[in-house]
Amino acid sequence: MRVTGFGVIEQAGRELHYIASGCIRTPAGELALRLKTILDHLGDIIALHRPAQAAIEQVFVNVNPQSTLLLGQARGAAVCAAVLGQLAVAEYTALQVKQAVVGNGHANKTQVAEMVRRLLNLQGKLQADAADALACAICHAHGGQGLGRMATAGYRVRRGRLVAPGKKGAGWL
Repeated sequence: MRVTGFGVIEQAGRELHYIASGCIRTPAGELALRLKTILDHLGDIIALHRPAQAAIEQVFVNVNPQSTLLLGQARGAAVCAAVLGQLAVAEYTALQVKQAVVGNGHANKTQVAEMVRRLLNLQGKLQADAADALACAICHAHGGQGLGRMATAGYRVRRGRLVAPGKKGAGWL
């Protein structure tokens, strides 16, 4: 829970534009103060960029239960920041994010970061946590729960992809 990534993108039609990204680094010490750091920094980012919606990755059960608990608490601070900023919050599994960004739900972090860089036309290397946050935003923009006013009513999910009404095969919107 020492580092929490964030990413802000804008969708114009089918095009995605990078706005901002980075990492919030929490100080050593008491858990409550570290959670407050996440809450405050994300609140500032929301106030500055005024996003319409928020997307966050769901916590997976890790081998280490203590790490899973800490990650869940950091995630809770992020959800609270979004709710305090009056944003709707969508949640995605790591598998959904990887499928939406790379086309492979079992892609590694390097593959995800490279695809994020390409999809957003970015130069240079992204910090891993920022790349993950941007990937979650891209997943949301690609049709998960409707970012960018993308009409998804009537669509269904098949093999992790959105399928248009009346279509038999899986495909991207």
